[in-house]
Amino acid sequence: MTPFGEKVRSLRARHRVTLKQMAADLGVSSAYLSALEHGNRGRPAPGLTMQICGYFELIWDEAEELKKLADMSHPRVVVDTSGLSPRATELANLLSKTIDQLDDQTIDWIVDEVRGSLGDNQGPTH
Repeated sequence: MTPFGEKVRSLRARHRVTLKQMAADLGVSSAYLSALEHGNRGRPAPGLTMQICGYFELIWDEAEELKKLADMSHPRVVVDTSGLSPRATELANLLSKTIDQLDDQTIDWIVDEVRGSLGDNQGPTH
């Protein structure tokens, strides 16, 4: 599941909306919406993200959060390290080969460390 999918599923639960009902209301198939939630499709188009914001009446910070989550939710990431240091290439390869072996606590720690080193004040990911 992607961060976007997790948030959409949470919004559906909070508003007591079934996946089938939401898909029909948005004019997409329930299979597509399910695939988005589970990370089996690429990130949603900006128009669909805005539709979902409108559907759940998200404004300001909540709408911005959903847009950011959509942007960070591509399930098949390609990392281009050409022109970067050998250590950057090593890190990208190490993550690609081992990310499925990391537990949530370790992933949270890595994300928090990277965000901290970049001065990203979004807070913890967990």
